[in-house]
Amino acid sequence: MTCKGICVRYKAQKPVGTGRYASGQRRCQICEIFIKWEGLWCPCCGYRLRTKPRNLKYKAKLRARVEADSLVAKAARAKVAAKIPKEKTACKYCEKLFVYADKHEKNCKKNPEIKSSSKSESIAIKA
Repeated sequence: MTCKGICVRYKAQKPVGTGRYASGQRRCQICEIFIKWEGLWCPCCGYRLRTKPRNLKYKAKLRARVEADSLVAKAARAKVAAKIPKEKTACKYCEKLFVYADKHEKNCKKNPEIKSSSKSESIAIKA
């Protein structure tokens, strides 16, 4: 397991404002380089890539960053999920509150149009 120089193609620049691991970079201990690579193994030497820092201070920094990002994402999901609920309106006939009052009014038991139509149907059936 030695460096073959392939990893130079995937060499990652240091990100500004965030850590290397937080931005998705990985480190190969054999090649001694940070690379932008999605796999678990180095494309050059085949050695396992590090995805987390070894130093306690930087581990804590990364953990705080990940938690902050998850809270922001959770707040964004909650904002999308908490859409403004539709306002309830009263039915003309029974005066109960419904989100879709017009839909209810068609089938409302106190609707005089439904009562008259049901009587005419029953007469037609009897005849």
